[in-house]
Amino acid sequence: MQLKVPASFRADETMQLRVSDIPKVPDTSASSEKARTSGNRRKAPRPSLFARISAALASRLAPLLAVLGPYVTRVTPYLRKLRPQYPRPGRTGWRRWIPSWRQCLGGFFASLGLSTFFLVVAYAATDIPENLNSYATQQDNVFFWSDGTPMARTGWVQRQAMPLKDIPEDVRWAVLAAENASFYSDPGISVKGISRALFRTIGQGDTQGGSTITQQYVKNVYLNQDQTLSRKFTEAMISLKLDNQMTKDDILEGYLNTSWFGRGAYSIQRAAQAYYGKDVGELNASEASFLASLLKGAALYDPAVSKANRARAVERWSWTLDRMVEIGKLSKAERAKYRKFPEPLKSNPLYDTGEQTDYLVELASQYVKKAAGISDKAFDLGGYQIYTTFDKKREDELTEAVTDARKKALKDAPKKAKTAHYGAASVASDGRILAVYGGPDHRTQGYNESNATTVPAGSAFLPFVYAAGLENGIHKTREGDTTVVTGQSLYNGDNKVLLTTPEGYYWDRNGKRVAAENDGGRSYGQISLHRALELSVNSPFMQLGMDTGLDKVRETAEASGFLSSSIGAQVPTLSLGSSTPSAIRMASGYSTFAADGKHTEPYSVRKLTRNGSKVVLDTPKPKQAMRTAVAEEVTSALTDAFRTAHPSDVPVSKPGSAPAGKAGTNDKDTTSWYVGTAEKVSTAVVVYRIDLTKSLEPLPLEGIAGTTDDSVPYGIWSGAMSPLG
Repeated sequence: MQLKVPASFRADETMQLRVSDIPKVPDTSASSEKARTSGNRRKAPRPSLFARISAALASRLAPLLAVLGPYVTRVTPYLRKLRPQYPRPGRTGWRRWIPSWRQCLGGFFASLGLSTFFLVVAYAATDIPENLNSYATQQDNVFFWSDGTPMARTGWVQRQAMPLKDIPEDVRWAVLAAENASFYSDPGISVKGISRALFRTIGQGDTQGGSTITQQYVKNVYLNQDQTLSRKFTEAMISLKLDNQMTKDDILEGYLNTSWFGRGAYSIQRAAQAYYGKDVGELNASEASFLASLLKGAALYDPAVSKANRARAVERWSWTLDRMVEIGKLSKAERAKYRKFPEPLKSNPLYDTGEQTDYLVELASQYVKKAAGISDKAFDLGGYQIYTTFDKKREDELTEAVTDARKKALKDAPKKAKTAHYGAASVASDGRILAVYGGPDHRTQGYNESNATTVPAGSAFLPFVYAAGLENGIHKTREGDTTVVTGQSLYNGDNKVLLTTPEGYYWDRNGKRVAAENDGGRSYGQISLHRALELSVNSPFMQLGMDTGLDKVRETAEASGFLSSSIGAQVPTLSLGSSTPSAIRMASGYSTFAADGKHTEPYSVRKLTRNGSKVVLDTPKPKQAMRTAVAEEVTSALTDAFRTAHPSDVPVSKPGSAPAGKAGTNDKDTTSWYVGTAEKVSTAVVVYRIDLTKSLEPLPLEGIAGTTDDSVPYGIWSGAMSPLG
């Protein structure tokens, strides 16, 4: 649309300010073509807020201009006559440059109208972002001992969201008194604060506080921390819109759960734990007032940093309490109770996870992701409360026992001790993992010794061969009936007895007949299976494995808790413990005997919640791995094995509660086990040597694990249990 100006009209040549003709629309075809070409090369950035406002304004005014165009053409000459003449005619000197009061008033209302119009359009064009700032929503995960006390936390930030109803009113109002007393009545923004920020930005190049809690919440979860006018303007627009779409309580809850309090703590819940070692629900008004002061700048108000910080904190704490009285949220009588500054803890107790605790956290994290179907990404976002099965007392006992054994080895044989490894685990008969020893330091040894499938089980595997024979019976011929085996069944216990199959002798790949060898080359003659297990005689069980079927031995071991990947090759040495179970799996296997033949997969987490809400967890259920009578017979033989090897350790005050267990060694002297059960808890301990700088091949122990009668694993086992007797 182009306005036609009458030919007779001529502008006053003395005028320096006049109403301009409608300018020509510039030709943007070249720049548009350039933009399209550039768009092929890279993705255009998201338009700024001002660009979006301009676009919205243009699209909405276009229809109006089309309708008013003809009328504008007609009234333009009259408007030009009404234009203010400036410099003012009839004035001389400097007075001709001073606007009249009408001009000032008109300019004021014009500016006010344009500003209002601009803000309305800006408000309409502003959208609340759909995605929250991922860092603002990230929380930590908290792990608890079996008794419910905190064990450790993980995550990049310390944050745990709490529902507003679980945050005491004194805590809420302490924060509001310190930060935004008019929160429940303001529109979501502070005009005074924004004006001050504008003044500071223009005058000194930075911005200053004065934001409402709504604005601070918007900055925390939607925007960045850049101190710029554009960010401040966007913050104000989103705050206004958010205040109309969310309840004040929801905004306050979000603010308290996303704010930074120092010491690595985000959220009021984490702040309460970091500074006072308690949950937010246990805070009083005095403690809450100190925490509220941290919102002004944790680096300036944490008393542990410096004396100056403490002085600032005390002053701010006192002011906040007085402010609570002033706004009617704390009585003068209650205020009088809080005369002494509530000294916070010197350091954040949530950082003290402990070396062994790191192994426990690793086990529980792996389990909970699998059992609850949680992805790594979702778990890392945090907010989970993981209630583990780990018993702190047993964990401390086991760690102390292994630590003492390690120190003794380093003193007696320092060279060999450098390549020594210790793994241990305690598992209850219902599958709960109660304690583990994963290594000396998780920071330098990332793998967990209690969960490593590194060395063979050795003769500690014999009970599973025994259970397989008792459960399935034996076959001396292919077509013959199954022969029942009992604890009193006799086998040849001599050294180097040749192994047989239903077809005859067993030959190896070198064409040699395979013979069973006993520890120390000792022969026992005809011996019952019960007695053979008691004395750990190899030859009867190697033949029992052949008679039962090595496939049945494998099935029994797997049903008892061994992982199929750790089971050894299906050859005669399988019966002598060529399988490589972890300490956890070995303890789990023995716990099957203690549970009357029922096996429950070992698990480390009993309950899982996220921000207080229960998360479904697939807890293992017990399965019958063998008949109860079979489990009882194996337990009876293991009880006799314990009595025979350690008669002085058998408790006399608890009839029928004698421990059941045995040692485990192999012919290459590369492994030393002790696995035993006491009061429905099975504990497995293994000692071996590997020089990880050279290979993963086990090295001979050469006495570092003690003797068969007085082994280091047994010493650790007995030290980790409650005193026997």
